[in-house]
Amino acid sequence: MIAGRGALLLVAAGGAAVLAFVLAWNLAISALQSRLDQQLLLTARAVETEISRFRALPDVAGEDARIAAALSDPAAHEAASRYLKRVADHSGATELYLLNDQGVTIAASNWAMPGSFIGQSYAFRPYFRDAMATGKGQFYAIGVTTGLPGYFLSSRITRNGAQGVMVVKVDLRPLQDTWAAAGLAMALADADGVVFLAGRPDWVYRPLRPLSQDSLARLAAQRTYDGVDLAQAAPLLTRGALAAPGIAPGAMRPALARLEGPGWQLLAAAPTAPVVTEAVGWATGAALMSLVLMAVALVVHQRRQLTALRLRQHDELEARVNERTAALATEIEARRQAEIDLRAAQEGLIHSEKMAALGRMSTAIVHEISQPLAAMEATLAAAELSLPPTDRTTAPRLATVRGLIRRMQRTTKHLKSFGRKEPGERSLVDVTSVMASAVELVTPRARAVGVVPELLPANGPLLVWAGPVRMEQVLVNLLLNALDAVEHRADPKIALAAFARDGALCLTVSDNGCGIAAEDLPRLAEPFFTTKATGEGLGLGLSISRTILGEFGGDLGFAAAEGGGTVVQVTMPLASLAAQDLRAAE
Repeated sequence: MIAGRGALLLVAAGGAAVLAFVLAWNLAISALQSRLDQQLLLTARAVETEISRFRALPDVAGEDARIAAALSDPAAHEAASRYLKRVADHSGATELYLLNDQGVTIAASNWAMPGSFIGQSYAFRPYFRDAMATGKGQFYAIGVTTGLPGYFLSSRITRNGAQGVMVVKVDLRPLQDTWAAAGLAMALADADGVVFLAGRPDWVYRPLRPLSQDSLARLAAQRTYDGVDLAQAAPLLTRGALAAPGIAPGAMRPALARLEGPGWQLLAAAPTAPVVTEAVGWATGAALMSLVLMAVALVVHQRRQLTALRLRQHDELEARVNERTAALATEIEARRQAEIDLRAAQEGLIHSEKMAALGRMSTAIVHEISQPLAAMEATLAAAELSLPPTDRTTAPRLATVRGLIRRMQRTTKHLKSFGRKEPGERSLVDVTSVMASAVELVTPRARAVGVVPELLPANGPLLVWAGPVRMEQVLVNLLLNALDAVEHRADPKIALAAFARDGALCLTVSDNGCGIAAEDLPRLAEPFFTTKATGEGLGLGLSISRTILGEFGGDLGFAAAEGGGTVVQVTMPLASLAAQDLRAAE
């Protein structure tokens, strides 16, 4: 067990060390590359600044009249040389000299010194050929006369029909002296990749990569590096890595940049030993940290095992407590359910008592109203018989009143039927005529409210099995409720519509009144439930209407109308389906 944990610790430490080494190496190499890139940028600007100081000097020096005279008059050569000597001394240029159109030096700043350029032909140099062809030339090479390297800038001069080339030689070796003093591994190579300036002396005149035979032949013909055997020089870069003599592979990391003007290449390198040291340090720290963390984790794990061992003694007691708690919870839930069932039974008893009270009230209404109504009808019948034959106005009025009394008698019978739960007689009824009759009955009330109920025509007759008076009673009740809802509206609207859908009758009464709250919609048909103010209604109209419709196999539904208001929908089976049901029952 202990050996296994030790092996686990070693594996974890090794993994952490490898991961830390890789991360630290990548970060350090990235930082090193950033430093090298910044170093290349600063060095490139320094080189360009040094060259820019002398770039315009050939053109400026060629503007002098003594230069123009020297191109056409040999007698003016000495004066031109003296002038070039003064210009070179003031500008800091190494040498300044004038070539004729054949590439022969006719005036030079070193005309009076040993190794003078006077009379030397430099027609083979690219800076002469480029200047004669394009007007400008530039070239770095070892001087064939002095043996000293320099950067040659040239410009074509045309004066009085004669042509020549003004050349300035610039010594760039102070740059490499600066690099060497600063300990920088910097190198500047030409377009062919041959290093001509370097902070390390052993890098000078070595190619970055192996040179082709064409490049060697061209450099030899131009005498660019006169006296240097480039074919035997070892390349500095091999497969992108610095492999210079005296430097172990991978010991230094190189970076390259190109100068846009002359096409030269800048090489910067830095040792990777600090990077390795830093990565190893991070890896060692990560290994030690992982060992410490794993040791702490093992200690914590052991403490947890000890705690679990102590807690195991209480498991049995906790299990018993949980069993007892579960039993108590079951008992509490059973009692809660019993209370819910008791409350539901009480609400059912209250509802039954309401229905019983409604039945008793209906019976009392029938008993108290039926006899006065019968007496009124008999009195009106006697009055009608006693009218003289010439009275033609009173008899129709008495007949109308008697019809209303008979309607009231039928209504009291319906209340009696509701109270006793007795089904009334049914016959084929055209709903369209019942709707028209109901609208006619509520017309006086509608006029008082200021609305004319809109009766939408139905497509053909809609026949149902029902009691016509009780159907009319249902519609009158719905219309009166709608009139109450729109009574205080500025633009009251009430509409009745009937249509057939899926073998059933759908009859709707809609209004644009104040509407009914969503929580009150399911209770509208309950007895004694009303949304009207106290004393304005008993809450029995919709309950009686639903009871009547239930006897006819129908139902009553409520919904909110779009834009405000209420829609009450009566659904009943059409006569054909109802007739089939009756025949099946017989």
